[in-house]
Amino acid sequence: QVRLVESGGGLVQAGGSLRLSCAASGTLDNINAMAWYRQAPGQQRLWLATITSDPITNYANSVKGRFTISRDNAKTTVYLQMDSLKPEDTAVYYCCAVRIGHEYWGQGTQVTVSS
Repeated sequence: QVRLVESGGGLVQAGGSLRLSCAASGTLDNINAMAWYRQAPGQQRLWLATITSDPITNYANSVKGRFTISRDNAKTTVYLQMDSLKPEDTAVYYCCAVRIGHEYWGQGTQVTVSS
């Protein structure tokens, strides 16, 4: 099993920055990638960014150039640096760990961007 705990959410003004963290624990062998998603009220959960074990990063067009995914050397914590935040970035942000055949999710952290 893999346990993921997100932190770093909060209230920020438009144009500001936040850094989210996702701490992973448990059996972390063969985790192929870590990703960030978000879900706004009444909307589907949307993929934002992925970092693979290589590491290779990929971003959704909506956040490319504003958000940066990274991880620590121990590969136990993944970060999402969010800059130039907009009110439409308001959502619950979730961390996901991917192993072939399995996905593990955290409980989410709320990000609110005021205009």
